[in-house]
Amino acid sequence: MRPDLVVAGAGMAGLAAAARARELGADVVVYEKGTRPGGSMALSSCVVWRYRDFERFREECPGGDPALQRVVWEELDAALAWLESLGVPVVARETGNPLTTGLRFDPRGLTDVLARRAGDVRLGEGLTEIPAGVPIVLATGGFQGDTELVRERITPEAEQLVLRANPWSCGDGLRFALEAGASESAGLGEFYGRNLAATRQIAPEDFVPLAQVYARHARVENLDGEVYEARTWSEIDVVQWTARQPGARARYVVPDSALGEAVRERTVGEVIEAARMVGAPVGRRDGETVVEVVAGITTTLGGIAIDTRGRAADGVWAAGADAGGISTGGWSSALASALVFGRIAAEDVLG
Repeated sequence: MRPDLVVAGAGMAGLAAAARARELGADVVVYEKGTRPGGSMALSSCVVWRYRDFERFREECPGGDPALQRVVWEELDAALAWLESLGVPVVARETGNPLTTGLRFDPRGLTDVLARRAGDVRLGEGLTEIPAGVPIVLATGGFQGDTELVRERITPEAEQLVLRANPWSCGDGLRFALEAGASESAGLGEFYGRNLAATRQIAPEDFVPLAQVYARHARVENLDGEVYEARTWSEIDVVQWTARQPGARARYVVPDSALGEAVRERTVGEVIEAARMVGAPVGRRDGETVVEVVAGITTTLGGIAIDTRGRAADGVWAAGADAGGISTGGWSSALASALVFGRIAAEDVLG
């Protein structure tokens, strides 16, 4: 029996689309090439947020499509309430950033609830083509897992980047959409990630603890001593700059006076100590601590161009990191966009 909807990818966007479609009475099949549901959401801190003011959203992401940004900004609160109504466990009701509002979820709890609601999730089964005659939501998570695409679109240092995400997001959705007649969005050269302690091996459970997010308290320089001045609170500009340096590496030079500054629940000094404990290059000189970092890529920001209902081409919708042009020029919550447009795509397919 042919389903009413096919979803490619079982991360936030795909699971939200499938859960919402089933809630509306549809028969849905979710194809996930990985061995587990949750995508990169399962490896994140799982804070789902929006800017408090839309004008600030525009200032922070000036290259993004204003209409798409408006949809995320206006619809997120209702989407978060929907998650809570499904029984998703909330860890915190604040983001820790006065510029933003949202919720922090338990990633495993969020994944488990949505996967149950999504129904028929077929793990280890990736699509090889768009099925004929069935609407599809592409939610395969971007192309950060494809080194060739990252080298072509983002940086010649692609092999040196740490993949701070699941390994299955390799541009399948982008390829399928373009073959179906969709267009590319803006921002294909941009990505979200974090500079990480430059240790030899970084396990997935260390993606968050080893993020070195204190560039605003440091002097940032590449390994040749060329200095970069951080521009954004999110430090997305710093990691993108680092990714294009030799070896995708940089140094943070931190004065002793900054070691007590807060970085979410920790201090700068505690974050640096975590780097030291795993063997990252951490040194001292003249009242300063020097930490070597490597760029980690979490998700691509460019992808498939969509409209405000998530449509990309005839019979094809896209959501999550497969849909680009929202955070262009800066950074906004990828999980928020995935949640909002996953739900909207399902509603539009069945509307």
